[in-house]
Amino acid sequence: MTTSVHKKISVVGGSGFVGTNLCQMLSNEKIPFEIIDIKPSKRFPNNYKFGDVRDLNSLDDAITGEIVINLAAIHRDDVRDKHAYLETNVDGARNIVEICQKKEISKIIFTSTVAVYGFAKEGADENAPIAPFNEYGRTKYQAENIFRQWQENTANQLIIIRPTVIFGEGNRGNVFNLLNQIASGRFIMIGKGTNKKSMAYIGNVIAFIRQSISADISYGLFNYIDTPDLDMNGLVSQVRQRLSGRTGVGPRLPFWLGMLIGYSADVIALIFRRNLPISSIRVQKFCATTSFQSRKETLDNFVAPYSLQDAIGKTLNAEFLKPDASREIFFTE
Repeated sequence: MTTSVHKKISVVGGSGFVGTNLCQMLSNEKIPFEIIDIKPSKRFPNNYKFGDVRDLNSLDDAITGEIVINLAAIHRDDVRDKHAYLETNVDGARNIVEICQKKEISKIIFTSTVAVYGFAKEGADENAPIAPFNEYGRTKYQAENIFRQWQENTANQLIIIRPTVIFGEGNRGNVFNLLNQIASGRFIMIGKGTNKKSMAYIGNVIAFIRQSISADISYGLFNYIDTPDLDMNGLVSQVRQRLSGRTGVGPRLPFWLGMLIGYSADVIALIFRRNLPISSIRVQKFCATTSFQSRKETLDNFVAPYSLQDAIGKTLNAEFLKPDASREIFFTE
């Protein structure tokens, strides 16, 4: 069931990639919104307010909406201060809940992550075991539980969205790095390449968040993925064909050698205290199957506006075939 939206939306962490694209959609639909972030919004400076989820007072001053969407998070693999995850992801959730209780805000939409499942079995759905392998996944699940407790103790509404890796025009994250390596001709496949990778296109993710705003349900938990999944051989072959007309995946290294290179990079990064583009965890993540299922269609019969094939094509076109030098760029993990 959906309801019309006339309420003001507070987008916490709204200056980032997902937030900016979401706010563009809200702006297009003339839905009132404010952006609460520690970084100013380049696209919507008039809607921006400084607010730090780690600082209760700054949130109290900034949040004036009737629905809160929490996009704020620390999510990089190479953050050395592990306490930073707790401060932003967990303490931030507690602070948002406190503000919502104080201001009688009755709906929260929280973007979590499929990282809560860790190295899950292929086809893991929303009922899969929780087994995070890093601080990001662990602290995001802790934050989920804080929001769940808030919802269970009240008659309020909570929707938790667990996206897989998000990509799209202007995003300089892991998917772009892979596409850029392929485009440069320097890409080397590690492993057999039969591992599947679930992905989520930004245009579809924000459409699902938009539907979550209107949905009149007390609680919802949804993975977000775009189907059908591609394995690495299929994805790399498709990108190479589109960008250069070449077929296949090009040169390949066995998994064991890739991991050896990753561990060597870990040692170098530790000694010289520098972040390197390769690490053992990144090799492991690259070669792992991250294939999920989602019940997103059960949220008011949601239909993604873009197919995965079209989304990949749009991203390749915008980033490599017809790049726009004026495009706003977001550096993410």
